[in-house]
Amino acid sequence: MTEGQTAFQKAITLSYTDVKVESDGINTAQFLEATDGMINMFDLFGSSAFSVVQSDMSNNVKKIRARFLENPIEYNTLELLMSKEAHLKRRLATEALLWLKRGLDFTAQSLMHSLNNPSEELTVSFSMAYDATLRPYHSFIVRPIFNLAMNACPWRKDFYESIGVQNDESTLLMRGWLEALLGLIAILDKVFEQNPAYLKH
Repeated sequence: MTEGQTAFQKAITLSYTDVKVESDGINTAQFLEATDGMINMFDLFGSSAFSVVQSDMSNNVKKIRARFLENPIEYNTLELLMSKEAHLKRRLATEALLWLKRGLDFTAQSLMHSLNNPSEELTVSFSMAYDATLRPYHSFIVRPIFNLAMNACPWRKDFYESIGVQNDESTLLMRGWLEALLGLIAILDKVFEQNPAYLKH
């Protein structure tokens, strides 16, 4: 880390723009490292309400990483991990990846919507993204918890000041990070769509 880095850059040890997508899929280790950065970014929100989102994503990363570390070569990509886990009785990492993908999609869409609508407060951006991504999969018990988090978003001005994204250069960097993440999510969406058996228990 250099002295001139923003808080956002310091939280992101590996950008999603650097996650390799090979012929056999998304590099597992790199994807998990980049996602650690996304999870760290929630600390910059300055609101304990988002701990539920952060905790959920962290738990899913742990499950995927545990499976990956059993055989880093065999599970080198997320697609290989899911394919090989499909033959096991319990597909813990595949289920965790499904939920992690949804959580990442929610966060990426929230922040991208915020960047594209500079006059809009974060509460609006995150609420709209929640309705489009996670809400359909949550029970009536879970939804109020997430709604509380949406309403506890920091003021837009305070948030972007805290992460150091306040000029064209840093905004472009953040946008590229989000676009790369949304590209990876689109790849995973296609994998789950083409392999409905991955969703069965």
